[in-house]
Formats: sequence, C-alpha cells, structure tokens
Amino acid sequence: MLRASDFEAAARDRLDPVHTDFIAGGARDEITVRANEEAFRRLRLVPRVLRGRPVRSLDVTLFGGRARMPLLLSPTAFHKLLDPQGEVATARAAAAVGAIMIVSMASTVAVGEVADAARAAAEDGAAPPLWFQLYLQPDRDITETLVRRAADAGCSALVVTVDSPVLGANERNRRNTFHDLPAGLRCENLVDLRDGESGHVRQIAMSAEFSWEHITWLRSITRLPVLLKGVLHPEDARLAVRHGVDGLLVSNHGGRQLDTVPATLEALPAIVEAVAGRIPVLLDGGIRRGTDAVKALALGARAVGVGRPVMWALAQGGEKGVRRLLELLREELSDAVALCGAAALDELTPDLVRPAWSGPLFGGADR
Repeated sequence: MLRASDFEAAARDRLDPVHTDFIAGGARDEITVRANEEAFRRLRLVPRVLRGRPVRSLDVTLFGGRARMPLLLSPTAFHKLLDPQGEVATARAAAAVGAIMIVSMASTVAVGEVADAARAAAEDGAAPPLWFQLYLQPDRDITETLVRRAADAGCSALVVTVDSPVLGANERNRRNTFHDLPAGLRCENLVDLRDGESGHVRQIAMSAEFSWEHITWLRSITRLPVLLKGVLHPEDARLAVRHGVDGLLVSNHGGRQLDTVPATLEALPAIVEAVAGRIPVLLDGGIRRGTDAVKALALGARAVGVGRPVMWALAQGGEKGVRRLLELLREELSDAVALCGAAALDELTPDLVRPAWSGPLFGGADR
C-alpha cells in the first residue's frame, strides 16, 4: 500500500457491495462527493526555497491536547461492518501514530471501550486526545446522558454535527435497502440511555427544531470544548463565535447530506476570514494526499480530518491497515511541508497556494 487510493481498491475486493456503497455513497447525484476531491486538484502549491530548515515539526495543540500530526480521524459509523474489532482497531491505530480520533455517536463499540483501547495503544504512554461526535437529541435528557458518557470516558471535546435537520437521501442505500445494521451489531453509544430501558437501542433522532439556543444550553451542561461540524456559511461562523463555540469543523458531511453544496476547501477561506482567529477552524472532506492537507493548512485550517480513507483502510487490513494509512499520510505531509520550505505548520501560509493556471491571462497580460 503506497497511497490512500490503494486501500480503497483492495477493500472493494473484500467487501459486500452493499457495504462498499455505504462507504462510497453520498446524497442524490453525489456532486458534492466528487467536488470535495476535485477542489484540491484545482489548487497548486508554490514552494519557497533556500530557507535553511533542517528540522520539521508536525505537532498540533488543540483545546489543550497535543497530537503528533494535524491529521484527525473524522467521525464515521459502523466500523464493525468492516472489521470484527471495529472502532477498537481504529482507535489503537490512531493512538499509536498520535492522531486525534473523533468517535462517532453511531459507533459499534461504546465510547468508553474505544477510549480504553486508545490509552492502551499509545506508544509513549500518553494517548492523543479523543473527541466525541454528538447529534443533539430532541429529548435533552438523552443528550445529557450522551455528554456525560463521553466525559466519563475521557473525551476532551464534543464535535456537534449541525448539518442534519433531516437525514440526507442516499440513493445507493435506498436501492440496496441498507437502512440498519445486521443482526449482532448495534450502535453501542445508544444503548441504555434511560433508566428502565435495559438493552434498548435508541435511534438517532434528526430534528429541524434545533437552534442556537440549544448550543447555549449544551455549553451550560458541560465544561468540554464544543465544536460545530457542518458550518459552511460565513454568517453562521460569526454566529458560532458570538455564542461561545470553541471551534469549527468545516464539513459538508462528505457529501452525504445536502448535495451540490460547495466543497469544503472552497468554503474554508471565507470561514477563516469570518472567525478572524478567534477560534480554531478545522476541515474535512476530500483529503487523500499529504499535499491536500498542506493546501488546507495553508488556507487557515488548524488540522484536517479523513473519513472514507480510514474506512477503506480498516476494511483492507484492520488495525494495521489504518495505521499504515495514517503513517503514509503523515509521511506525505512531512515531505510536502519540507518541499514548501516550511519547518512548522504555522509557516504554511496562503501565499503558498494559488489556483491552477487557466490560460494566458492568468497572472498577467496576454503575450
């Protein structure tokens, strides 16, 4: 395995085609799924030279926690569909290489068990931060229980998905009638959420009723940093700052919710400008190479997340597959940082990125 796409090709040979569609698919015509990757191809890197930088650091500190690279694992569901160890395997791989993992609310392993696995696998004895993805639930008691479980497990941040008032229409899943987990698997974070419901698994409830008032309430019940995942409009970014949100993850849900929204890379500069350095901005969607990560970091992201590549790697090789993927991406990122003439992430600046050449008038007069 030499590149992220190698894991997908190998995984497709092993997986049930229904599960392949679950990973690869998006909403409606999947325009945004494709746009996320295409946006990176439309940008070019403009490196600096002769800058005398023999040592590089890829470390990043976010909300008081340190990771050895600015690559994080975005929340993805149902890992036991792909490997018997499920999210435990993913967490071990992430911890071993020093990457932040965002545990999905729809994980097939409970967040406490995922956290234990991450701590045990940390090679230097100090596991990187573990964050928890949260869908606010109409029943506030249920939300509060989920927040408490995440905190008790040792999660150090909440990543609240805010782009899902309803469930996006995935036509691949509809054609395959894939709407639930097979027998023997369940979303373990959704079990026993209320007294008297022993063994009961609740469904994630989407609701269009949520507003900024619910974010204010959430901040009142927890001391954990609260990030919003799914903000694409600059005015919503400004509102997030006003409501005391601690960070933003620029995301379009991997193209799984509203189709034809902008690629996250396209949305990133306006979000960065809107928050004006007051809170960290992260990005996911379309990261497939270390150069993709460098482009996003240069445009203002503090870290970038990978989603589908992690699932393909888990399906291809379990824990070892995920670890190999993350090591490859880290190697690519380190090389790209060096080749851009930088020694640290804060030296990746917007002047290192420009649009692809579009004709004789780009960058000057026609000759």
